[in-house]
Amino acid sequence: MSDLPFTLDQLRILKAIAAEGSFKRAADSLYVSQPAVSLQVQNLERQLDVPLFDRGGRRAQLTEAGHLLLNYGEKILTLCQETCRAIEDLQNLQGGTLIIGASQTTGTYLLPRMIGLFRQQYPDVSVQLHVHSTRRTSWSVANGQIDLAIIGGEVPSELQDSLQIIPYAEDELALILPVFHPLAQEDPIRKDDLYKLQFIALDSQSTIRKVIDQVLSRSGIETRRLKIEMELNSIEAIKNAVQSGLGAAFVSTTAIDKEIQMDVLHRSRVDGVVVKRILSVIFNPNRYRSKAAEAFTNDILPKFTNLFGQSDPSLPSPVSEAKFEPATLEG
Repeated sequence: MSDLPFTLDQLRILKAIAAEGSFKRAADSLYVSQPAVSLQVQNLERQLDVPLFDRGGRRAQLTEAGHLLLNYGEKILTLCQETCRAIEDLQNLQGGTLIIGASQTTGTYLLPRMIGLFRQQYPDVSVQLHVHSTRRTSWSVANGQIDLAIIGGEVPSELQDSLQIIPYAEDELALILPVFHPLAQEDPIRKDDLYKLQFIALDSQSTIRKVIDQVLSRSGIETRRLKIEMELNSIEAIKNAVQSGLGAAFVSTTAIDKEIQMDVLHRSRVDGVVVKRILSVIFNPNRYRSKAAEAFTNDILPKFTNLFGQSDPSLPSPVSEAKFEPATLEG
């Protein structure tokens, strides 16, 4: 083939149809008409001389050839985005985009403060925040869809050799009670008191829930004896439930600053039990690292480690002391 049988616009359309599940919703997401989308797909199939969609069902289903083209198409589009951002960097942070990923708690309570400070220093840089599970966030960093991320869970084993994983801070998970609970008058409470409480927790498959269970088990607490009154899908919902007197919960200390100051939640210490997890910053060392990402790493991340109190001296060097060499595009 002397000429490429597809255009970038056609790849964008293919990706949109696969994501949305229909030609009409893909057209709406791209702000074009449905006939225009259909025509581009027909032209693409004619140029490739292969069908890309099974048109028998209600949902647009990719054929084997469609899946193959989508897989390569996403890589092509990601490289195009990296190229544009590398060119934008020539303007020396007078524009461009920074894309940050985070798991649920860090994305909800920590990153907005970081981004606010970054925007004060670099108002011309557009910032996007993607909040998902640790696993999904790690894959997005590996695929080049996210510049960097702060996560509280463990990077999938299949990605640990390909990502740069740097310990950032220790995040303590505190036991919170309603302010009017009888145990709120005791400090600290005993381990056995935990078995008397009714707990409100995240889903049993969530990263934070697994970390809490692991640390409690290491501290000699039988997690199976803890009474889970209800499971909710957000930290805010859990805090509101505890505040309303529905039970107790373990949550990150970064999520309860305001409530503790306002005296609407009580933080209890448990004798002999400290629940902590490690927050890490992750990069893909084989992807282009923009000046915006370097500025965020060097100027913003070190300023927030004091939110977490004293770190464990046995930890590896924190991100504030780590050296990040910018990746280069190989020609």
